[in-house]
Amino acid sequence: MKNPKSEIRNPKLKWLWFLAAPVVLLLDYLTKIWAMSALKKPYRSVEVIPGYFNFSYTENTGVAFGILDSAQYAWKPYALAALAVAAVAAIIVYYHKSPSGRKLLRFALGLTTGGIIGNLGDRIFRGYVVDFIEWHIRDSFYWPNFNVADAAISVGIALLIIDTIKNPDKEKLKISGEEQA
Repeated sequence: MKNPKSEIRNPKLKWLWFLAAPVVLLLDYLTKIWAMSALKKPYRSVEVIPGYFNFSYTENTGVAFGILDSAQYAWKPYALAALAVAAVAAIIVYYHKSPSGRKLLRFALGLTTGGIIGNLGDRIFRGYVVDFIEWHIRDSFYWPNFNVADAAISVGIALLIIDTIKNPDKEKLKISGEEQA
């Protein structure tokens, strides 16, 4: 038996939460175009908050936070692209099996999907991911450069964790027409 409180009353709203993905894709694309035109050549850094926040162009051939950036393997771009495609496929399956009333969960999955696809597009068409957001504490600590897609993935994962903590006993997926615990 379905809990009426867990269902979205208007079935059209089921897709509203998934619109986060194209919004992230658009913002990511536009900001990367800006970064390439304004920061790449000649290289320059734009100070936004002195001592803490800059826009500074980098090309990342690795994964999040520059992990694997220095690894030089011929298979690396293909493996990273395959991993991204597998992640998006898993998210789509999970999204469609998740309870429709879990708006935060679905929004989190939309943000994460948009971010993954944004970086996948860079990887496919450029061979690297454009990163340009730079957080640092004076000259003592620098967080690795990132982009809108990375931020969307991070926020999406954080929201996914929050939703899971808020709904520990509601983690039910629809399996062959029935809800299973």
